[in-house]
Amino acid sequence: MYLRRISYCFSKKITFFFKNKDNSVKKVEAEIGQNILVIAHQNNIDLEGACDQSLACSTCHVILNKKIYDNLPQPIPEEDDLLDMAYGLTETSRLGCQVKIDESFANTIIQLPKATRNFYVDGHKPKPH
Repeated sequence: MYLRRISYCFSKKITFFFKNKDNSVKKVEAEIGQNILVIAHQNNIDLEGACDQSLACSTCHVILNKKIYDNLPQPIPEEDDLLDMAYGLTETSRLGCQVKIDESFANTIIQLPKATRNFYVDGHKPKPH
C-alpha cells in the first residue's frame, strides 16, 4: 500500500486538449499511461465508450494529429475492423480506449468526431462505470 501511494504521488502528468463536437476546446491534465477514453470520462468529455473498453464498438472514436498518430503502435486487427464502422473516419482515427497517452501528447488537440454510430435506437447513452 505504501509503495502504491509513492508511485501515485510521482506519476507524471501532461496537459492536452479535447476539441468537442461543437468545436469548443477543453484543457485537461492526465497521467501518462492512461487511455484517452478514461481521461475523457474523468474530465466530463462527451466521448461515449458504449462497450466499456471491451473492443466491441467504435463510439470512442477520436481523431489524432498526424505526428501523434504516426508515433503510436499500429492498431490491432480488431480495432481496425471497428474503425471501419466509425462515423467520420479519417486517416488518423483511433479508438480512444486503445490509445494510452505519453509525453508526445503534451499540448496537442484530440478531435472528437461530429457524431458516433451506436446500436441503441432510443437515444440511450451509456454512462461510464
